[in-house]
Amino acid sequence: MNFYKELEAVLYEADPEKKLKLFELFYENYKNGQTVFENDYNQKSVEHPSYDSFCQIIAAQDVPKRKNLTTSEGQIYLLHAIAHIEYSAIDLALDAAYRFHDLPMAYYDDWLEVAADEVRHFVMLQELLVELGSYYGAVEVHNSLFEAMAKTQNSFLERMAVVPRYLEANGLDATPMILNKLKRLPENEMLSKIIKALYVIVDEEVSHVQKGDRWFTHACEAEGKEKEIYFEIINKYYPLWLGKKKELNIEARKEAGFTCKELQTMAHKDVC
Repeated sequence: MNFYKELEAVLYEADPEKKLKLFELFYENYKNGQTVFENDYNQKSVEHPSYDSFCQIIAAQDVPKRKNLTTSEGQIYLLHAIAHIEYSAIDLALDAAYRFHDLPMAYYDDWLEVAADEVRHFVMLQELLVELGSYYGAVEVHNSLFEAMAKTQNSFLERMAVVPRYLEANGLDATPMILNKLKRLPENEMLSKIIKALYVIVDEEVSHVQKGDRWFTHACEAEGKEKEIYFEIINKYYPLWLGKKKELNIEARKEAGFTCKELQTMAHKDVC
């Protein structure tokens, strides 16, 4: 089985159910050593999201807000927003393995493992949506994560900085805040299931950011750059982000590879 050709088929598959089945088969073959890397394969450029045929894409600020999380509607909006992040993250992990050539095998091991985690997360959330009488694609979505993938498709260094070390690391900060909000609400069965799912996600996302940190460091060393270039790269794509007030998950970020100096720069204070 040809690695890039088969992975391309998974990445660009538009049907979610078929996509997950294709990935399961591909990943099993990969783990069993049944894939061969094609040295001269030309990757397709990133042009449109794999979900654009079944999701209505709107501006991020216009995505429906999850207001009352004690109602089915509010829970659907919350679950759909997180499911969309996880589905987008499947493509981000697949594209990381597909897009960049001539890296150690550990790199491809890492990002296919991340993709497998994101698939599990998505399926877990999709099952809860179905339990609430909904499905992925029922609510409008934004394409911010896809745009980050497209903008960094030509730079391994920038991809490792922007996706795992910025976007996914932001999830380490946001998910605990969502959990704290949910735990203050009156208990019910669905809320308990959502809380349980989010704990699984936030615990496993730490290892994803760790992997991103490892390969960002690898990219810096390969290009003769200092890791401080991280802030320059993020400011390129997200201007003025350092000026925003942030509630950082300090311990999770430290575990994922962020240094105290980096965290102090982001938090604008001594945090460790």
